[in-house]
Amino acid sequence: MTNSGSVFRCLLVGAAIAAAIGFSEPARAGVSVNINLGPPPIVVAEPPALVMIPQSQVYFVPDPRIDVFFYGGYWWSPRGERWYRSRAYNGPWGVIERGRVPRAVVYMPRDYRARYERERHIPYGQWKRDRARWDRENRKSQRQWEKEREREWRQNEKERRRDDKHGYRDDDRGGDRGGDHGGDHGGHDGGDHGGHGR
Repeated sequence: MTNSGSVFRCLLVGAAIAAAIGFSEPARAGVSVNINLGPPPIVVAEPPALVMIPQSQVYFVPDPRIDVFFYGGYWWSPRGERWYRSRAYNGPWGVIERGRVPRAVVYMPRDYRARYERERHIPYGQWKRDRARWDRENRKSQRQWEKEREREWRQNEKERRRDDKHGYRDDDRGGDRGGDHGGDHGGHDGGDHGGHGR
């Protein structure tokens, strides 16, 4: 017998065994494909107007469909459990560790839109021209503003935990809006900055 005959017989026996196994027992194998692309991309198609938060160096885009802030030379946006950062309003945006998000942004009040809605909306061109001067003018008050926001945030977290413990929570933020900035943030001081979960 030649080598090709042996090979043919092995293939034939292998096919018979595979067919017998396949017909005698139902297939239990399944295919599962899970592609997690994350939240939709951050799209700011045209230069946005900005709102300067008084006594701070934090600005936000007043568009209620997105949470986008500017602080410290970067644009910041919480998306679900993640934070994104960019040098330009139109990207590219990259994921950033929560612990690297500045406290001034993390401690943004949950009701920031309602709280600052009456502040002036600044056209992007004017903001770009005058931002450095405004930031200099607000440098000292920024520290105080940040400390006040941190105290307020911690108090709100304490109340939220108490309400959660008792099984009730009056969450009037209405869905995905109002500065609820993406989960347990970490922060620069290693403290508990969690609880802004979206």
